[in-house]
Amino acid sequence: MKKNSHKNERINGEVQRELSRIISMEIKDPRIHPMTSVTSVIVTPDLKYCKAYISVLGDEGSAMDTIEGLKSAAGYIRRELARSINLRNTPEITFVLDSSIAYGIEMSKKIDELMNE
Repeated sequence: MKKNSHKNERINGEVQRELSRIISMEIKDPRIHPMTSVTSVIVTPDLKYCKAYISVLGDEGSAMDTIEGLKSAAGYIRRELARSINLRNTPEITFVLDSSIAYGIEMSKKIDELMNE
């Protein structure tokens, strides 16, 4: 498997920044939790598809509601992304729930409990 090129990494970073801005500032859907962050973005080399990993600070129900809200607003988000970033193709965005931060917090708590015993 080919490693990401420097250009692809820059595009990933720029798309991540813009998605974060669009989600936090422009979307008014009440299903989207206010503490939502874009943890990672992977854009395919042909710029047609994009996988955005979303982390939500809250319970499982609010995380699922946030993903549903983002999926329903995907067309609007893609249009705003096309306006703000000048790419050859604007990628089709797939939102994926990223639970790695919650997992890390849980593991940290378990380690602290073991250290206190």
